[in-house]
Amino acid sequence: MDNPASRRIFAVMTHHTDILIVGGGLNGAALALALSQTGLTSVLLDAAPRVAMTTPGFDGRSYALALSSVRLLRNLGLWSRLARDAQPIREIRVSDGRAGEGPLSPFFLQFDSAAIDESAADGAMGQMVEDRHLRAALMEAVAADPRINARFDAVVAAQSGDAHSAQVTLTDGHVITARLLVGADGRRSGTADRAGIKRTGWDYGQTAMVCAIGHDRAHNGIAHQFFMPPGPLAILPLTGNRSSIVWSETHANAAAFNALPEDAYLAMLRPRFGDFLGEIRLAGARYTYPLTLTLANSFVAARLALVGDAAHGIHPIAGQGLNAGLRDVAALADVLEQARARGEDIGAADVLARYQQWRRFETTALAVTTDLTNRLFSNDNPLLRAVRDIGMGVVNATGPLKRALQREAAGVRGDLPRLMRG
Repeated sequence: MDNPASRRIFAVMTHHTDILIVGGGLNGAALALALSQTGLTSVLLDAAPRVAMTTPGFDGRSYALALSSVRLLRNLGLWSRLARDAQPIREIRVSDGRAGEGPLSPFFLQFDSAAIDESAADGAMGQMVEDRHLRAALMEAVAADPRINARFDAVVAAQSGDAHSAQVTLTDGHVITARLLVGADGRRSGTADRAGIKRTGWDYGQTAMVCAIGHDRAHNGIAHQFFMPPGPLAILPLTGNRSSIVWSETHANAAAFNALPEDAYLAMLRPRFGDFLGEIRLAGARYTYPLTLTLANSFVAARLALVGDAAHGIHPIAGQGLNAGLRDVAALADVLEQARARGEDIGAADVLARYQQWRRFETTALAVTTDLTNRLFSNDNPLLRAVRDIGMGVVNATGPLKRALQREAAGVRGDLPRLMRG
């Protein structure tokens, strides 16, 4: 005899998909593709319209992908498309100084890709890839994958999780159930908020100004990190005679500089940039974003996991934001693949605990390291300047320590997920 209770239990146990991913950006799309390789299905939701995810024009945004992230993209089948538009990073130079005066110390750090000692390094520590190319490659792969159902203009109104399933309700009334809900929806993650996950963090009092520039001389694949009292300036090589700029200043300075017309903006940048690449000019739009530290107090909850900036938003001083997110993606895919192979419930608390154990300590350590580095270098204290400059000189002269830091920057140290191995 049929009864309503039995029908309710069956309804709860019926899932529209294995994984429901909220946030269709870079990390969310990469996770959907990684999960598909393990045989898991996913629904990928994003509040933005589809056209916003695939705009082809160059807007100046780019990413420094560590070697481990390049391996992930290669293992997802994307690198063959991206390689032709990528710029290898063959060397990193780190120095300390002031605007208009250049480096104020003979001590500096110089990382060379030849010292990584990785057979799959392709002669580079990493690769610079423009947002327009990476996003388009991910979106095309998602659209072609039968295990992924991508929905745009999809705004989540509510979510819940119980012993059997995760569920979201969209503003249009649609209800979607899954075995696991993943939040990949950025630093202001609504998924984390609705789950009651609190965050720890603070404002750095700095704003990052991001743009691309053209220059007369070749960069030779060299990335520069120049530390100044108001904040660091990163000069990252792009294809051709172009570089990506991440220029950190106080909130007040950044607001004033970004409001300037192009010629005046460049006049403020030139004394900080120097003349080693010849004359410079803007190539693309200018962006600003305030710099904060934000760490989720937990990366998991009932039937829920967080990846990328939804779990951890760090200072861009080491260029590790997207790389840390992609490492989350690879680690979560590993954990879920192994759980599925053992016949476990992929959304169970003990399965999600393995993911948190793998990623939370590492990302917290990264956040602390970038925080301390920014505090140490973003000042003009003579004593601290002497300490940090001597420290750079010691590291640069100490082979094993320098090599360890280079491997860390390339993302090839530690317990690597399967998709990030050579």
